[in-house]
Amino acid sequence: MKCLHVLLCLGFAACLSAQTPPPAPQPAPGQIKTPMPQPQVQLSVENPADRRMPVVPPDRVVLSVGDVKLTAAQFDQLTESLPEQTRAMVRGTGRKQFGDNLVRILVLAQEGKRRKLDQGPGYSLQATLQAASVLAGMTMQQITKEIKVEDADLRKFYADHKTEFEQVSARHILIRMQGSPVPVKPGQNDLTPEAALAKAQDLESRIKAGEDFAKLATAESDDAGSAAKGGDLGFFRHGQMVPSFDEAAFKLAPGQVSEPVRSQFGYHIIKVEAVKTFDDVKADLDKRVQAELGQKALVELQKNAAVVYDTEFFNMAKQ
Repeated sequence: MKCLHVLLCLGFAACLSAQTPPPAPQPAPGQIKTPMPQPQVQLSVENPADRRMPVVPPDRVVLSVGDVKLTAAQFDQLTESLPEQTRAMVRGTGRKQFGDNLVRILVLAQEGKRRKLDQGPGYSLQATLQAASVLAGMTMQQITKEIKVEDADLRKFYADHKTEFEQVSARHILIRMQGSPVPVKPGQNDLTPEAALAKAQDLESRIKAGEDFAKLATAESDDAGSAAKGGDLGFFRHGQMVPSFDEAAFKLAPGQVSEPVRSQFGYHIIKVEAVKTFDDVKADLDKRVQAELGQKALVELQKNAAVVYDTEFFNMAKQ
């Protein structure tokens, strides 16, 4: 039942929250990320979902609570119906925690039967709606899977939504100037905008004359976080960098180096390393288009269904 899935996920999340550190704060909607210095030390943490768990015969009973018995195959079937992130954890070392949560629900359900709560007036309606919710979810999954999207349709969708999917991988060298929020390096001068531009232009000339971009970034960039990686910023989408940086980066072809680009941090020299093409994001496009077409199919089903609202009860404006 959908309600069971929700309870399982909520309980499982509560178990995990006691063991995993809270995620780092995310920027508010519309907040623009900027190429700023980042911590140079990154600790690698093992992902519990990656650890292999024992495999047993599918017909083996792996959990029983009273007269309810669950085989390995049924446990896997239940796991498949969970959200992707929860599913990954249950397949890894989160399996026992998930089983504990399932036990709590089944124990409470059996106690509810002992108290004859399943014979009360509210149970029948809730059980009917929960069963309908499960069937609705399965139907929606099947409708979505049945939708076949042609390559031409994907390419058109990509062209219409290119800024949502386009990504570039780039390096940069930052030369800070007076007023920049980036701190001045020890022993360096606080350059005027004119002096910072002159230094950036000199570095641009040296790069275009053949000097190695990554080595110059390590030696000269005032963005300490990326300088330690040869100026590497990895892949980013539209809107993740400040506007002037974003505009310049997405105009460059792989291997091209920009002229100095000014932002509130100083002057940037940008080198694009790679661009993700249609083929790189085709799988994501297919999921997105399938989901949108699935929603359209649902709207059509609703139009053809005998749906009647009591306008007074739902406080609906009369048409």
